[in-house]
Amino acid sequence: MVNFHDRCEIKWCSVNLSDVFSRGKRLEASVFDVEAKKAHDTIVKGKYEAVNLYSDNGFVANAHYGSRLKRNYVSKLNDKAIGFLGSSEMLDVRPSPVKFMVNDNKVDDLHVKLGNVLLSRSGTIGNVTFVGETLSKYLISEHAIRLECREFPGYVYAYLKTKTGKTIVCSNIYGAVIEQIEPEHLSTVPIPNPPNGIKSKINDLIAKSFALRDESNKLIDNATKLLIDELKLPPIEKLELDLYDPKASVETYSIKLSNLKGRIDGSYHVPVVQAIIACLKANAAEVTNVGDETISKDIILPGRFKRVYVDEGFGRVFIGGKQIGELDPTNKKYLSIKKHGDRISKQLELHENMTLITCSGTIGKVALVGKHWEKWTANQHIIRVVPASIDIAGYLNIFLASDYGHALITHYTYGSVVDEIDDNHVRDIPFPLLKNKATQNKINEMALEANKKRYEAYLAEQEALRIMNEEVIFAK
Repeated sequence: MVNFHDRCEIKWCSVNLSDVFSRGKRLEASVFDVEAKKAHDTIVKGKYEAVNLYSDNGFVANAHYGSRLKRNYVSKLNDKAIGFLGSSEMLDVRPSPVKFMVNDNKVDDLHVKLGNVLLSRSGTIGNVTFVGETLSKYLISEHAIRLECREFPGYVYAYLKTKTGKTIVCSNIYGAVIEQIEPEHLSTVPIPNPPNGIKSKINDLIAKSFALRDESNKLIDNATKLLIDELKLPPIEKLELDLYDPKASVETYSIKLSNLKGRIDGSYHVPVVQAIIACLKANAAEVTNVGDETISKDIILPGRFKRVYVDEGFGRVFIGGKQIGELDPTNKKYLSIKKHGDRISKQLELHENMTLITCSGTIGKVALVGKHWEKWTANQHIIRVVPASIDIAGYLNIFLASDYGHALITHYTYGSVVDEIDDNHVRDIPFPLLKNKATQNKINEMALEANKKRYEAYLAEQEALRIMNEEVIFAK
């Protein structure tokens, strides 16, 4: 017989009645969780006086989220289209919206302002981001609380990004089916109020970090435009498709028996892929494939394995496909080196300038590994493309991350329940080399420069978090 107490440690603590009233008369145990209580006490008994985050004398003047409304999505080619992001997509360094809405007065409160701090309030709660130039261009889901700060929004972001801040925020979760928090819960979240010099230093580092992210995105946008212009690629929605019956209500097309390649699923033979390849062949110096030895040294798809996780500091950082768009992925796990050392070195390890492609579930998310991810690990749902050299690494990533690269990747998708692609499919992806080598080199250099700026952005944020932890939260 197995004793329950051998399998699960019971956490308990005593709670003063005054604490119950001060926390909004909440009676859920999670509000007074041991770790949350410890975090709360660390702040209120810390070196600096604490104020409530959302209060008359707090940092946040207004906290709200967009209204729920019927989302009428439109084509991205609509003259009034604006990208719509969910509370997980908003965490990406360079969000790529797949949904668009008409930018009119009906969606006014889904806009966000420069300097807002965004906090996910349902589903995965407590994830935080800062609105820089990139995010300010999009609509953000009502599942993100907008924090409008009186001053020092970067300081507020850094505090909520720390483990202590997030633990306190998440202690306010309620809901039996869908967990969530409300803006009013932030009125009981304490935040240290150190001298302005410290707050300004942290605020400026966060502002610098997000400015560098915006600069990296501009470089990627410009590099992508150079690629498209050189290959004379029209918007993907305007490519001329070889349809069997252009007037039919659905896409109809014919395929020669010699071109089936053992695939009889219609999605593999979509006309847009042939239209892209035709355009590449017409305007590129050469169309090879990603598996060409001049393009990639290796393409790695790790095998499945039972994972053994350890505490932070005792293993390698381990991330999944959902996180590869983030600068510093949330909810990182740590993989045991003792149990997985050989697999880590041969299959799982990430190295700077690898291109990552998600190959299971959501297919075709692409990321370039930054210097700060060196020797991190990622799961088997991500294919690693090792570039043949630094001279092709950035250009390779720009093409695969483009709309055209995405279409070429995803048409290989197979699976009736969970979508999949494998390393052989990635090797076969058509890949263009430009006639103008100088332009190709420029695209490559711009991509690598963008990656460098993201590394600098990471360092700036980490320095802000270090100051927040060492000089504010745990200051003696």
